[in-house]
Amino acid sequence: MKHALIIRHVPVEGVAGFRAPIEDAGFNVDRIDVTDPAFPSVDFLAPDLVVMMGGPMGVYESEAHPWIACQIARLSERMAADRPTLGVCLGAQMMAAGLGARVYPGGRQEVGFAPVALNPVGAGSPLRHLEDVPVLHWHGDTFDLPDGTELLASTGIYAQQAFRRGPNLLALQFHAEMGEDPRFDSWLDKWPDAIAAAGQSAAQMRADHDEHGPVAVAAGRRMIVDWLAGLRT
Repeated sequence: MKHALIIRHVPVEGVAGFRAPIEDAGFNVDRIDVTDPAFPSVDFLAPDLVVMMGGPMGVYESEAHPWIACQIARLSERMAADRPTLGVCLGAQMMAAGLGARVYPGGRQEVGFAPVALNPVGAGSPLRHLEDVPVLHWHGDTFDLPDGTELLASTGIYAQQAFRRGPNLLALQFHAEMGEDPRFDSWLDKWPDAIAAAGQSAAQMRADHDEHGPVAVAAGRRMIVDWLAGLRT
């Protein structure tokens, strides 16, 4: 059986709605937290699939989080070998950094449910399943588009919302995995400042989650099914 490794940066940001399509594609799913004493010794080249989830820290905060530099170095080796890799939010920023792009505070909080604008790209973007679907955004950092990658989606707030390099590397700034996971309530409790800075309220976020969440997750799963089917290993 193929092996997928989920890298979790904080406990409340897991693989959520993406787990089912990954398992359905024949992957045995393991998870490791960056705080696990075993994390520094993880071989990033070994898994058939690596999925890196989100977190509130910035890629540039390696002094406060020493594991960041270690993770990016090993991730760079994995991407140089073109091993299948998916990054979500912080995970996408890690991928950008590992490909040599600048990651930095964007100056605005993008928090809430909204669709992404799909960019005209080459054949078969898996993001086509998200057309006109409000998905969850929750970030204030952004990145430059790495050399050799293809921009897949943008919003009016941040241009870099998703990119790919060939069939094996996919980076998603937004959270199409979230919409049915009860950990969403923990996000509302843990990061009220980000909600307020984006001009949102917890009550409105919950209402939008109830309205848009199941549709967003269903579309996100179709996207992941599509992407996994096109992997070259």
